[in-house]
Amino acid sequence: MDPATDLQPMPTEHLINELQSYGVRLVDPRAGAESRRGGAGPSDHKAMTIDGMTVMVPVHTAPAFESPYLVERPDAYGRSRISRDGLVLGEVSFPLQPKFYGLSTADGIPYSKIAVLHGRDVLATTVLQSCIRYQSRTKTCQFCAIGQSLAAGRTIERKTPAQLAEVAKAAVELDGVKHMVMTTGTPPGKDRGAAILTESVAAVKAAVDLPIQVQCEPPDDDAWFGRMFAAGADALGMHLEAVSEPVRQTIMPGKAQVSVERYFEAFAAAVPVFGRGQVSTYILAGLGDTREEILAICDRLTKIGVYPFVVPFVPISGTPLESHPTPTPAFMNSILGPLSGMLLATGLKSIDAKAGCAKCGACSALSTYERRGSMAGAMGGCA
Repeated sequence: MDPATDLQPMPTEHLINELQSYGVRLVDPRAGAESRRGGAGPSDHKAMTIDGMTVMVPVHTAPAFESPYLVERPDAYGRSRISRDGLVLGEVSFPLQPKFYGLSTADGIPYSKIAVLHGRDVLATTVLQSCIRYQSRTKTCQFCAIGQSLAAGRTIERKTPAQLAEVAKAAVELDGVKHMVMTTGTPPGKDRGAAILTESVAAVKAAVDLPIQVQCEPPDDDAWFGRMFAAGADALGMHLEAVSEPVRQTIMPGKAQVSVERYFEAFAAAVPVFGRGQVSTYILAGLGDTREEILAICDRLTKIGVYPFVVPFVPISGTPLESHPTPTPAFMNSILGPLSGMLLATGLKSIDAKAGCAKCGACSALSTYERRGSMAGAMGGCA
């Protein structure tokens, strides 16, 4: 780094919005931990640490290839500079490739095909890498790429409880992983994945003390919330993705068969089991819902103790929405600013989440807004 270089500072939350909307170009694509293509969760991204916050930034998407933001090759200390139009905005660093990626199970399956590192210290897995809706053009979620990594041989379809326990133990011991996310494609049956999550959590908890968030659609029987909690799940995610029925019917016609109101019934049943702030939902801004629609849903959610994790939609190559535009940084700012106020008013904090997406925070600038709001409140609004 050249200390004489004049930095052009930008508030961290605004820079993260910019990077997650436009992506970045990398001088050295090999920097840091291996990035992911396809699959469930944040894909076509790379983890970067900016001002102490590790975020997932698109690097393999169409907007990223033309992004005005450039990340230079890391120096000997692993630090890089990020610039726009030749103006240096700050420094970034990259989480390193985890050590557990170098291991395989006794039957020869690489650990990285069973679970992967998200952000800086989160272990993530899709227990069932298939979904009853994925192969149907009339039912599939148009943003979903759950089958891509399976088709490319980068994962296996069904991770057994024993495999998950083995990998989780290694990830904690070798790489200091702090919490785990277990999501799943939706299988046939009314439990909507709760059953396989329950047995998977129990196995991991028997092997290692690791906070775990489970993610599934609302099961038909609310008793599953108690069963997952009793098995050892610390937090629960049930993801709306889109919030207005017209957008849900267009973007995710199969999943939309489970109505928003059913989600709220499930949230109301789950919060007493897991606790306020330990139930969350993922909302993708930019799919067509208006700012007002998203904030209205977030207001309802925060009042019942559910953390609304609002993230910018990022198109994934090979999906029906691969050419869909990303939301503008201004649109994200118009949502995340007021939402952070709702979180502050209702006492919901990402830092208090025991595990999962809200605790990790890497897919959105929300926690940065939240921290700034908390600082302003502590200083009487003068931050």
